Amino acid sequence: MTKEYNPQEIEARLQKEWEDSNVYGVEENKEKEKYYVLEMFPYPSGRIHMGHVRNYTIGDVVARYKRCRGFNVLHPIGWDAFGLPAENAAIQNQVHPSKWTHENISQMGGQLKRLGFSYDWSREIATCDPEYYRWEQWLFTRLYKKGLIYKKTSYVNWDPVDQTVLANEQVIDGKGWRSGAVVERKEIPQWFLKITDYSDELLDGLEKLHGWPDAVKTMQKNWIGKSIGVEAVFKVSEFDFDLPIYTTRPDTILGVTYLAVAPEHQLALKAAETSSDVKEFIEDCTKTTVSEADIETMEKKGLDLGIHAVHPISGEEVPVFVANFVLMNYGTGAVMSVPAHDQRDWEFAKKYGLPINQVIFPKDDKESDINREAYVNKGILKNSGQFDGLTSEDAFEAIAEYFEKEGTGKKRLNYRLRDWGISRQRYWGAPIPIIYCDKCGVIPVPDDQLPVELPMDIEISGGEIPSLAKIDKFINTKCPECGGAAKRETDTMDTFVESSWYFLRYASPHYENGMFEKASVDYWLTVDQYIGGIEHAILHLLYSRFFTKAIRDLGLAGLDEPFNNLLTQGMVIKDGTKMSKSVGNVVDPDDMIKKYGADTVRVFMLFAAPVIRDLDWSDEGIEGGFRFLNRVWRLVTEMIENFGSTDGPGIDYDSLSDKTKAILLKTHQTIKKVTDDLERFQFNTAIAAMMELLNECSRFKTENDNDKKVYIQSVLTIVRLLYPIAPHISEELWKLSGKEESLIDLPWIEWDEEHIKSDQVNIIVQVNGKLRSQILMNPGISKEDIEQTARNDKKVQAHLEGKDIRKVIVVPDKLVNFVVG
Repeated sequence: MTKEYNPQEIEARLQKEWEDSNVYGVEENKEKEKYYVLEMFPYPSGRIHMGHVRNYTIGDVVARYKRCRGFNVLHPIGWDAFGLPAENAAIQNQVHPSKWTHENISQMGGQLKRLGFSYDWSREIATCDPEYYRWEQWLFTRLYKKGLIYKKTSYVNWDPVDQTVLANEQVIDGKGWRSGAVVERKEIPQWFLKITDYSDELLDGLEKLHGWPDAVKTMQKNWIGKSIGVEAVFKVSEFDFDLPIYTTRPDTILGVTYLAVAPEHQLALKAAETSSDVKEFIEDCTKTTVSEADIETMEKKGLDLGIHAVHPISGEEVPVFVANFVLMNYGTGAVMSVPAHDQRDWEFAKKYGLPINQVIFPKDDKESDINREAYVNKGILKNSGQFDGLTSEDAFEAIAEYFEKEGTGKKRLNYRLRDWGISRQRYWGAPIPIIYCDKCGVIPVPDDQLPVELPMDIEISGGEIPSLAKIDKFINTKCPECGGAAKRETDTMDTFVESSWYFLRYASPHYENGMFEKASVDYWLTVDQYIGGIEHAILHLLYSRFFTKAIRDLGLAGLDEPFNNLLTQGMVIKDGTKMSKSVGNVVDPDDMIKKYGADTVRVFMLFAAPVIRDLDWSDEGIEGGFRFLNRVWRLVTEMIENFGSTDGPGIDYDSLSDKTKAILLKTHQTIKKVTDDLERFQFNTAIAAMMELLNECSRFKTENDNDKKVYIQSVLTIVRLLYPIAPHISEELWKLSGKEESLIDLPWIEWDEEHIKSDQVNIIVQVNGKLRSQILMNPGISKEDIEQTARNDKKVQAHLEGKDIRKVIVVPDKLVNFVVG
């Protein structure tokens, strides 16, 4: 038998066997409990990176383990294939985005297969295939008819280089996330999904997601941003105009010293008609983003409009400013400003020399110096007329009642969440299925004309790919109702639309009569375990939840939530920063597979750090993983060579020696430990436990037939426990040991409580902190007896001989440590 571990030969051979026999193909089976494990599907950028490897290795371990536990496991893969990167690469390489995308899918699929992932490849999907986005367009028409999709003119983040709209989250430091161009504020017609209709349900549903990280639920809760406040009206006498504002701190309203409106607000535009300074300021604001995150960090600028508003309680006039930090799309496009009690307002007031009037004071009479900073806490009202002496909480109610009585305001429920703008002015995306007819109006494309396919015969020249708005043969069509000349919508859908329902399509990816077959969705969904990066906590995960509920309300499926449990793994970093081509710290998975084998890469990815933490790449770490697997290989092949593979039956447990009882105890403790760790995704400690058992087996010396049988059982236990993590080497060693059944379908190994329950305790014996032996003793025995028994152990004596014992540390029932010099 060969003693050499050759992962490249083993892995290539087994992967071919698994693919040829379709061992991971799965069908619905009502007699078995299902388990649906899914990793967030990749964008086909060309090559997988180590972040992919970590994500998909985690999912593969879960899939293999759950299959061994008897579940009918669905573990699919696909490609999030639309988007700007394909267009940019197509321009750079003068190749069609479709060709570039499908070549990348082929290449990356091969990489995933070389890592031994247990995907059901028969369910593979790509969102750029017309048979996929056909049903997305079909859903669009249903949502449109239900009133959940509408079109309106809106201010957006406009990337002048990529010539498209960017979501707020795609604007980083005021620049487009891909082009790096300074983002502009632009008003254009946009299609919106009415996600706000589901604000309460999306918020309330978070309480039921017990398998989601609290951090993700908090991020979604904050994004939805439900608040109860007061809407009050300031009157602008110059124009006989009502200026409503919304605040969650009505207790501070007597401290208002100015109002601020958005650059697009009609008051600002009115002032710009007679003021060149205002006009110029508004034009400068169009060069800034509408991203709240960027507005929070950018310099706050404003300009006095020369307009005054009347305070609804005091009757005093306050100036109205136009400010770059107020967004027209949020609330009323106007905010009240209380410099004494809001730090942003305080900084603005200091910059422009505006009054700062304190109206809230600490309850404990402590000093609060508003000359240094705003006092933002709640407290007791002063300088507030009839409301003086009230707490902030009582003032909330009292001021709300005052406004309602006077007819100048009221309590109002508000949400930070805004409707989802899905229009993109690019070619490589799913066309929006709408036709415009001068006679019939806005017409959804009929079902029998779906999909509306992208025109494939486009010309790539001049450093750009034409948007659909420049392709006449796409635009010009016939009205499906009157047959007259009509035009198609030329926007494509945001790629987050594709990823908001793909998990449903996997249940029946080849179904031709709908988005999915309801019976299949009823069987497989919800996703039992979803795995991906926390960077998707808001957009993708929130949109997927919204789509699931909207699809339910269309009567297509009965799901309330798409993902029952969520695991967010950490990033893979190197040299202190995230792996990136631009930084030059990328490690190619293929290089590591060629050098060490896929199993080593998998082991390192799971052992180097807990899955929820960032993983710091280490060349020494992957070398260590390779040494570990080599040790496993040598241990098992030497066992087979020396003893054969007889395990289990015939062990006389009553006649086992202490040392044999100790390794049997360790074996079953390890089974329990690894099983518990796999259930909790604590893969690093599971591997550590296997390493401990490997060390015990390597030190074990057999003295009789009973020892041999226990030893074989312990060694093969390592093979079985290692299988979900390193499937190739485990399967190969299992077969070499004479076993016919594959580990893929072998029921998970169970521990025996009788072997874990011991009348004796296993005491570790160390010399200078290093493990030298283990002894079994009755619990509760004295320190003196433990020390003497340890001194009499032959293994320990070999390390004490000729040494000066300076100190002996005894922890009853646990360990002895001899400190020698």
